[in-house]
Amino acid sequence: MGNIHTTGPNEALIVSGGCCGSTKKRTIVGGWAWAWWLVTDVQRLSLEVMTLNPMCENVETAQGVPLTVTGVAQCKIMKADELLGTASEQFLGKNVKEIKQTILQTLEGHLRAILGTLTVEEVYKDRDQFAALVREVAAPDVGRMGIEILSFTIKDVYDDVQYLASLGKAQTASVKRDADAGVAEANRDAGIREAECEKSAMDVKYSTDTKIEDNSRMYKLQKANFDQEINTAKAESQLAYELQAAKIRQRIRNEEIQIEVVERRKQIEIEAQEVQRKERELMATVKLPAEAEAHRVQTIAQGKQCQTIETARAEAERIRKIGSAEAHAIELVGKAEAERMRMKAHVYKQYGDAAIMNIVLESLPKIAAEVAAPLAKTDEIVLIGGNDNLTNDVTRLVAQLPPSINALTGVDLSKVLSKIPGAKA
Repeated sequence: MGNIHTTGPNEALIVSGGCCGSTKKRTIVGGWAWAWWLVTDVQRLSLEVMTLNPMCENVETAQGVPLTVTGVAQCKIMKADELLGTASEQFLGKNVKEIKQTILQTLEGHLRAILGTLTVEEVYKDRDQFAALVREVAAPDVGRMGIEILSFTIKDVYDDVQYLASLGKAQTASVKRDADAGVAEANRDAGIREAECEKSAMDVKYSTDTKIEDNSRMYKLQKANFDQEINTAKAESQLAYELQAAKIRQRIRNEEIQIEVVERRKQIEIEAQEVQRKERELMATVKLPAEAEAHRVQTIAQGKQCQTIETARAEAERIRKIGSAEAHAIELVGKAEAERMRMKAHVYKQYGDAAIMNIVLESLPKIAAEVAAPLAKTDEIVLIGGNDNLTNDVTRLVAQLPPSINALTGVDLSKVLSKIPGAKA
C-alpha cells in the first residue's frame, strides 16, 4: 500500500528507499511522487530565499582599528540536481532556522577574515567593493553546501573609538579649506571679470546711446513728415467723410420717405381690412344672431301653433268621446232606472200596500238615523218652556211624521195603518 506526495516549485521532495531494498534517492521539485508505506522515506527541503544578517563586532582592520560591520545577504538552495543532492546531504532533517545559522556562521567568518586585510578608509569609502569581495570569497564555500548567494550588501560600518568621526572631521576640514580657497579665487576672478564686463557694458552703452540719439532725431524728422502727410490725409478724409455722410443721409432720408409712404399705404390697407373685419364682426355678432333668433322665434311660433291646433283637436276629440260616452252611459242608466222603476211598479202592483208598508218600515230606521245624525254631534239640548209645552212639541213632532214619509216615499202612512187589522189611525 502507498500514497501520493506532491510539492510546489518552492520546495524539494526527497524520496529515498523503495521496494526490493533500493537505496536510490530521488528529488522532485514542483511535481509528485509515489511512496510505499513503512518502506519509502519522504522528506521535504525548502527552496525559498533566506534573508541573513551577518554581523562582526569590534573586528580589527589592517590598521588595528576595531570596526563593527553589519550586512544583509540573500541565499537559497540551488535547484540543480547535483547541487540539490549535495544540499540534501548537508541540510536534510534540519529546519530553516538551523540552515540559516550554518550559512550565517560561514558568511560571518569570511567577513571577519576579509575585514582584517583592509583599512578603515577602504571599508568605509567603497562598501560595494568590500561586499563584492566578501561574496566572491564566501561563494565557493557555501556553494559546496549547495547554497547560492543571491546578493550581499554592507548595511552599516561604525566604531567605538571615534576614528570614523575624526576621519570625517579631517576630510570635512580639508574640503572646507579647499572650498574657502576656491571661493576666494572665484571672488577675485569674479571681480576682474565684473570690471571687464562693466567696461564693456559702458562702451556698449555709449555706443548704444549715440545710436539711440541718431535714431531719435531721424525718427522725429520722419514723424514730422508722416504727421504732415497724415494731417493732410485726415483733412481730405474728413471732407470726403462729410460729403459721403451727406450723401448717405440724403439716401437715408429718401429711404425713410419711401418707408413712410409704404407705411401709410399699409396703414390704409390695415384700416380698410379693419373696416371689413368690423363689418364681418357686426355681421357675425349682430345680424346673423338676429336672423338666427328671428328664425328660431318663427320656428317656435310655428311649432306652438301646430301644437295648439293639435291640442285643440285632441281636446275636441276627447270632449266628443267623453260626451258620447256620457250620453251612452246616461242612456244605459236611464234604461236601467226605467227598468228598475218598471219592475218596482210591477212588484208594488203585485204585492199592494203590504209591500209598500214593508219598504216604509225598513226605511224608517234609516230615516231616523239620518234625522238623529246631527243630534249625535250635540253635547247638550236645552228645552225652554213648561211641561205642557214639551208634551205639545212631542205630539206635534209625531203628527208631522206621516206627511214627511208621504213626501219622501209617496205613501200615505195613515191609510196604510188603517188597513192593518187592530191598528188605529
